[in-house]
Amino acid sequence: MAQRRPTSMALVLPGLLLVMLLGALDQTIMAPALPTVAADLGGLEEMPAVVVAYLVAATVVMPIYGKLGDRLGRKPVMQAAIGVFVAGAILCGLAGSMSQLVAFRAVQGMGGGGLMIGAQALIGEIVSPRERGRYLGFVGAAYVVAAVGGPLLGGFFVDQLSWRWIFAIYPPLGLVAFVLLAGTLRIPRPTARPPIDWAGALTLGTAVVGTVLLAGTVGGLDAVPGWVRPGLIAATIAGYAGWLVTTRLATDPILPLRLFRDPAFAIPVTISFLIGFALFGTVTYVPAFLQIALGTTATQAGLLVTSLMAGVLLTTVVSGRLITRTGKYKAFPVAGTALTATGLALLALVGAGAPPAVLATVLLLTGLGVGLVMQVMVLVAQNSVSYPDLGAATSAVTFLRQIGASVGVAVVGALVTWRFTERLPAGLTDRLGGGRIESLSPDALAQLPEGVRSAVSAAFGTAAPPVFGAMAPLLVLAFVLALALPVRPLRTTAHVDAHHEPTAQVATHDDATASRRHEEQLP
Repeated sequence: MAQRRPTSMALVLPGLLLVMLLGALDQTIMAPALPTVAADLGGLEEMPAVVVAYLVAATVVMPIYGKLGDRLGRKPVMQAAIGVFVAGAILCGLAGSMSQLVAFRAVQGMGGGGLMIGAQALIGEIVSPRERGRYLGFVGAAYVVAAVGGPLLGGFFVDQLSWRWIFAIYPPLGLVAFVLLAGTLRIPRPTARPPIDWAGALTLGTAVVGTVLLAGTVGGLDAVPGWVRPGLIAATIAGYAGWLVTTRLATDPILPLRLFRDPAFAIPVTISFLIGFALFGTVTYVPAFLQIALGTTATQAGLLVTSLMAGVLLTTVVSGRLITRTGKYKAFPVAGTALTATGLALLALVGAGAPPAVLATVLLLTGLGVGLVMQVMVLVAQNSVSYPDLGAATSAVTFLRQIGASVGVAVVGALVTWRFTERLPAGLTDRLGGGRIESLSPDALAQLPEGVRSAVSAAFGTAAPPVFGAMAPLLVLAFVLALALPVRPLRTTAHVDAHHEPTAQVATHDDATASRRHEEQLP
């Protein structure tokens, strides 16, 4: 059985990569299309809600998909996620107003969250932790292609065809992914099916919705009216409190707190949150800095950000191969968090007059660090749990990273906007939409008089870099946590293989126990 595993993975991998690409692509392809969509459908004020609706829905359903995969089997749950995602895309393409588009993007997000979780959980089930490193490069490549190709593809559709064509590509691609997985994926369904913790899913979902929406209002997205905020804060607190209660009472919690007692799980999840907060909060506003402060075009800004993605892909591939070859992983997150912290700190020193090559080098350094951490944290978390908790562990890492990214984008945006408005000459703030970054498009800047444009560039050039650098201490904390990461042997048996044995669950639990016993014996 173990000898046939590489062949099985080779057959399943194209379908899984396509699923991951769909989930990642949908988060980037809409960015260049939003102004055109708003102009076509009306409701410019609802434009941020198009992004927030997808983000909230995808984040909320991640733990639910992880738990459903653990209990009902990952194949049917993945196929259901593809169906919801494609249905949402069709509805988005037919939307007749911005309000409809926001609602349909939420539907699509409910499928997209399952795509992101399901693909990584399936890889975790089919391939042993020791062998999984060789596939990290493929996972990284899917996200890099989405990050680089998404905005380019979205811009092409907007310029040459119509923004509705963005959603037209999903049904055929989703159908191909569905057929590929139906024909190649052969994994047993779980036999033990304790009741799903729906109360926990509801309370945790309420808490996450509140957190993301509150973060959006902090960042200036105006996701909810100001008078709603006190009630939203109360609902968010109640959601977290209710989740803590249900977690203790439920037979099988949606996100078990007992997993966090193990540092081999708790540390990767915490590092993922810190990476999401610091990295995505920064990278979201780097293109604006490039275009406003350095005067680059959107294409040039995209190419510079590509240097970060190139670094991510390079070290993801290299670290994955080395982990598979040596069975050791701790050095990679330690080095990665150090490199990422250094890269973010150097961003604080980049002023408005910095050559683009210098910024590209700093972004490359940051990307090299991220590639040593992000996917390795998923691997370590999956290796720390037994089969019944594989989906919950996988979803927890991505879930916390997504929440960190949401809050980080909001906080960085609020700080940059505050510093920017403080440095604008008197009278310019109202003229620039209150200093909101969303209003500072290249076209809007080009219409300003030369003197005003120079003042705006100088103000943004001095406002943004220190905020980027302020994220570095979060990665220093991640570095300290990486040093404390327990060293455990990577299991050499895949869950799908162990599941065929009569004592499958006992074996996986024993394997995890043996790992803890060997912890002190490893360097």
